[in-house]
This record gives sequence, C-alpha cells and structure tokens, in this order.
Amino acid sequence: MKKTVTKIYYTLLLAGIGLTTFAQTARVTGKLVNDQGVKLDYATVSILKATDSTVIKGALTNNAGVYIFDNIKPGDYIVKATNVGYTKAASATFTVTADKGDLTVPDLKMSANVKTLNTVNITSTKPLIERKIDRTVMNVENSVLAAGNTAMEILERAPGVTIDKDDNISLKGKQGVTVMINDKLTYLSPAQLATLLRSTDGTTIQSIEIISNPSAKYDAAGNSGIINIKLKKNKQNGTNGSLTAAVASASRLRESQNLNINHKEGNLNIFGLLSHGDIPNYQRMDLNRKTVDAGNNTYFRQEASSPQVYHYNNFKLGADLDVTKNNTVGVVISGNSNKEKDLNNNFTKIGQSMNTVDSALNTSSEIRQTFSNLAVNFNDRLQLDTLGQTLSADLDYSKFKNNSKASYNTDYYLPDGTIQHAPELLRNETPSDIEIYSAKADYAKPLSKTVKIETGAKFSSVKTDNDLRAGKFNGADFVNDTTRSNRFIYTEKITAGYFNINKQYKNGSVQLGLRAEYTQSNGNLLGSTPVDRSYLNFFPSLFINQTLNSKNEFNFSFSRRIDRPNYSELNPFVYYLDPYTFSKGNAFLKPQYTNNFELGYVYNKTIDVNFGYSHTTDANIEIILTQGKKSFQTNLNLATQTNYNVNIFSPYTIAKWWTGNANLNGFYTKFKADSINGHNIDNGTAAFVFKTTQTFLFGTFKGEVSLNYSSRMTYGIYEMHDRKSIDAAVSQTFADKKFNVKFGVDDVFNLRRNDLDSHELGNDFSIRQKRDSRVYRLTVTYNFGNAKIKQREHRTGAEEEAGRAGGGN
Repeated sequence: MKKTVTKIYYTLLLAGIGLTTFAQTARVTGKLVNDQGVKLDYATVSILKATDSTVIKGALTNNAGVYIFDNIKPGDYIVKATNVGYTKAASATFTVTADKGDLTVPDLKMSANVKTLNTVNITSTKPLIERKIDRTVMNVENSVLAAGNTAMEILERAPGVTIDKDDNISLKGKQGVTVMINDKLTYLSPAQLATLLRSTDGTTIQSIEIISNPSAKYDAAGNSGIINIKLKKNKQNGTNGSLTAAVASASRLRESQNLNINHKEGNLNIFGLLSHGDIPNYQRMDLNRKTVDAGNNTYFRQEASSPQVYHYNNFKLGADLDVTKNNTVGVVISGNSNKEKDLNNNFTKIGQSMNTVDSALNTSSEIRQTFSNLAVNFNDRLQLDTLGQTLSADLDYSKFKNNSKASYNTDYYLPDGTIQHAPELLRNETPSDIEIYSAKADYAKPLSKTVKIETGAKFSSVKTDNDLRAGKFNGADFVNDTTRSNRFIYTEKITAGYFNINKQYKNGSVQLGLRAEYTQSNGNLLGSTPVDRSYLNFFPSLFINQTLNSKNEFNFSFSRRIDRPNYSELNPFVYYLDPYTFSKGNAFLKPQYTNNFELGYVYNKTIDVNFGYSHTTDANIEIILTQGKKSFQTNLNLATQTNYNVNIFSPYTIAKWWTGNANLNGFYTKFKADSINGHNIDNGTAAFVFKTTQTFLFGTFKGEVSLNYSSRMTYGIYEMHDRKSIDAAVSQTFADKKFNVKFGVDDVFNLRRNDLDSHELGNDFSIRQKRDSRVYRLTVTYNFGNAKIKQREHRTGAEEEAGRAGGGN
C-alpha cells in the first residue's frame, strides 16, 4: 500500500512540474517590499503613462506583496505605490511592446515614513496585532510589554490564546495547538515545551503567528491550529546587532542577557545569538478532594509549595550565501544547555470529614533536571524564473539529551503530630534521549497569470529512549525498585506529500489542497508487548476568499487535522507527587482527528469577524481517575469533542497619540464519552476570552496597557474559574535610537490565579493555585552597527516532530 501511494504521489509531482507556463502578452507584474525585504500586502499600486502621468489602472498587492496589471497596451509607463506608514515609491520608466509578453518590474522598495517635528523623530511601526488573510500576527518586537518577559508570558497575551494551570496551550477554547519556532516544530511534550517557552527570552522574538486553519503545505498536526514563534534575524550591511540586559523582581530576583549579532559582506551573511537567564518562580497550591471507597468517605486536604528556578543558556549560529542572484544556501546550528531545580513540599491531612484529622503525611522532594539540545539545518532556496517558480529544500538533524534526578522523603504522622514510623525514601533517575531526522522539499510554479500550484514532500524519523531507574531505601541503602523501574522506547516515521492549486479571480481566489501522511510507530515498554501502528491518512483543505468591494470581504476555509499523542503521554511510567497522588502515561492512546470549518468577514480591512466549527473524534483529553483512596492523572481517548466559536478583532485609533486593539473570543466546547471508570461524560459550557491593548506615544516615550480576562469554562472534566490581569509598561529611546529603556509590571493588581474544580467521573476535588504573577521588570537594550537591513527568512524541515518529543529549550 505504501509503495502504491508513493508511486501515485510522485507521478502527480512530476506531472505538475512538467506543466508549462502559458504565454500571455501585455501583462505587467511586480512586487513591493520594505527596507527589510519583507513583502507588503494590501498596498495601493497604480500604473501611469510616462508621458503625462495619466492613471491607467489601480490594484492592491496580494499577501505575497505582488501586484498584477492585465491588458496593458504598448507604450511607456511607470508604476507608483503608496502604503500607510511608508513613503511613496515609483519605478523607472519601462516600455510595453505587443511582442514582448509578460513584463516584470524590478522590486519596489518602500521606506518607513519618518517625519521631523521640532527635532523629534516619529517613525511609523507595525501595529502590535495584525490580521492577515490566513493568520493573525502579534508583532512582539514592537511591544513594550514584551521586554523582560519569556515566550510563555508573551504567548498568554496573544489573541485567542489561553494557558491553563499546567501550561497547556489552547486556541479559541481548544487544546491541541502545534507550536513552531521559526517554522520548525519543537518535538516536545507539553511540560518540556513549557520549559522551552519559559527559557526563551522575549527580546529574541520578532513576532508570533497564529494560524487557526493551516493549508496542506503545513504538517497536518494540531487540531486547533499552529502558533509559529518567529525569532529575530536580520541581514544588515556591515557588522551590527543588539545587546540586552534585564532584571526582574517577584518573590526572587530574575536576570537575563541577550546578544544578537550579524555581519554581511558581499554575498555572505553570518549571524549569531547568545542568551542566558536565571528565572526563579514560586507557586502555592491547595488541593482538597474526597474519595469514596467501599461506601466510606475519605477527605484529603493538601497544601503544596514549590519554589523553582530555571537556568538557560541558548545559542544560534548561521550563515547564508547567495551563490547567484537566484540561489541562496544556508546553514543554521543551534543548541542549549539548561537546568531546572524544583523543591516541593506537600503536606496532607487525612480524615473522615473535612474537620477531622485521622492521620497526616508530608512529602518533600527535590527534582533536578538538565536539558541539552543540538540542532543542525541545511537549506537551499532556488528561484527558477522571474514569474514565481521556486524550489526549496531542507535537511534537519536534532539531538536532545535530558535527565531528571528526583528524591522523595515522606513522613507519616498520627493525629497528635507524632511520627508513625520511619520515613519512606524514594529516588528516581530518568535519562531521556531523542534523535530526529527530517528532510523536505517544496516546489511552486505559476501555470498562468491566475493559476499557481504548490507541491512538496517530507520525511521525518524520531526515536525516543526513556529509562526510569527507581530506587527505594531498605534501611541501609537505596536498592532498585523493580515495581517502578522500566524503559520505554518509541520510534515514529512519517512520510508525507501535498499538492495545492490556487486560482485568482478578479475579486477573489480559491485554493484547494490535499496532504497525505503515512505513519509508522512502535511503542515498546520493556517486558510488555510492543504497540505497533501504521496508518495512512488524507487531509483535504479548501480556502475561498471573495472581495465584494473596497470595504467588504468574505472568506471560508476547511481543513482536516490530526493530533498524534505526544511521547510523554504514551510513556506508561508512574510519577508520584505523594503516595496517594501520581500520574502515568497511556501507551494505547490513539490519534485524534478534527474537521475544522471557518467563515470570516472583514470590514474596511480593520474589523475582523470569524465564525468557527470543529468536530473531533477520539479526543485525547487529560483526566483524573480515582482508585480507592488514590487519584492519578492520565490521558484517555473520549468519543467526541465539538467546538463552536466566534472571534472578533479590531484595531482602532482614538487620537494621534492613542491607539489600541480589542479581541473578543467566544466559544462553546462540548465533550462526550461513555463508560469511563463507570461514569459517562456529557458536558459543555459557553465561555469567552477578552483581551485589549492600549498604546500611547508621547514624544520619545511609549506606553502600553494590556487587559486580559477569561470567563469560567469547562474543559474535559475540569471546571476552570475565571482569570484576569492587567499589565503595564513604558519605554524611552534616546542617543539616536541606540539605547532603549523599558520598565513594566505584569499583573499590576496581582489577580492572576489558576483555580479549578471537578465533579466528573466520580471525582470531587478543588485546586487553588497561585504563581508569581506580579513581576517588576527593567530592560535596557543597546543597538550598534549599520541600520540598513536586508532580511531573508526561511522555513526548516523538522517542524511537526519537535512539538512532541522531549527536552528543554
């Protein structure tokens, strides 16, 4: 079956490549870019007679920055372009002849509009939130609130995004988000992804892209879409860069430093990044629960405190070489060496009622984790002609080495506080190795002035090796605990191919795509029967865009998605919080499949309204089950998950010095499952998330205030309480823009909490959790070198797999 599918795919691939371009005459096309080489969409372009400047036609650039004028008669012409926030641009005079065919105007570069008023420079910048045709972009590098924050803290402010008590990321009320960094999947479990994001300095981030319904070109993983974090990378002439230092104060002092540098000379550009940080944190959690065993009630009142500290050291080194004007090759080497230390103290009172104590126990633990990673990417970009025919290829290799050493000390007490017996002493060591290989190629070809095809293939191979070495104290020494020690090896190979065809109309466009992915996986818990799986899936997608007039635009999209269980969810190891509370994986988890539909309306390119519906089968949900007096956390496949959502976004201007944006996301999520632990699940609630950011400009000062509010909501078995916070920051630039100082306060009123309850599946518990949320930050940035920027960005091949493996940053 695999060989047949492969033959069919490559036959289609070769047939697509073999199609020839239809010759057209008197068509004028070109592209608009800014000083950084970034494509400018929705800019106004006109073609004029060179003799008397008579306007012949007008057009808007598309999302690739391209404009097209059809049926242009022979003669001499110029092209002029205007765009908000940029100076006007005009081409040199060119000549159209009847026998010349298509004519491509050299790229027009538009510079940011800078006006001098009383020696004060006012430079236009991108808005904090931009809504594009297929994604929402959060321009982090322009935000004062981003300074001194980590990627996780910044992501909490992104439109439609919520993060729960365990750092699981949801988009529009749905979990299952695929997180990419520089178009590259991270291959991390949710906990390890959280560590990565907490260890990523916000000053290294350029933007965050939110793609709720990706096309067939992207990996099919992620039922609620893709969040792509774009790190800063520039190609300035000469030697230049920036140095950033930040300090922050919460329960303890935090600090971070970042150096971003590049050198461009001729056809060669070399760039590098170094970052270091020490990020302590503190959280307190109260857990009250009731269990019923043989008709008897037992009440547990747990109080846990957890001081934590993350130490991160990250680097990136790369080079791009323009072999010819149409061919660029590059290499990127990145890595990290990070550490985490958790000190947990968990005191539990046990009784027959909430007001009585029959016994107690105290579990103190120390967990030391190390994460190291080395990744190498080779890439090649080839522009085959001036009409948009391109070919690109990526080769990726990543190696993660992680280790966790944990010690647990449990004391048991009588009601009067005396110790019952000798303490229980446990140790765990969990080394984990992950190796990833990935290769991909993408080809794009315009078949005519209105039709374009894209096709490509990708192969990825992942192997994870997790070894749990558990020990218990026998009164004299630690010996191997055979009841808990084990080793879990997981391998996964995915072969994929896709085909997209896009047709442009006078006032709209249609894109149809199909992606095929063949998955082979093996989960082997030593001493148990391996779990082998192989399956072939097809993922169709459809995108329709229709512009009614200059102020009204509609769009519709559909895509089918998959979420394969991440490697930590499959790992059946048991991890204890205390003798009555633990977590374990489920080697028999199946992939979940989702059909996503979205209908959008855009008014005046500012007010964006989006309606969404999705239906998921075999929904992979985190649950808590109770067996006797013990409760444990695991993941199971529920029958279905259904989501309805509406998202409204709009930027606005109140005054020249006051702009803002508002985002309201409302959703209803319903879960359904039968016969889990003797109970059924059939629940759903309506909820909403509201976020708004206000930006103020006063001379060289810039201020931002952000408000976030999430209403109460139900997700799976959890009833989550409302969450709210207000953040504020101010910055000033001086010394000819070489220095920038930012001061900010996160959660000004210290309101942010993570509280929840559960009364499903026989559970009866409540969790009250508070982390360090009010943080005072001071950040200083020094920019040096040349200010003329020419930028190139590229996607790498190892995209989906890194989102589900293991390792820190």
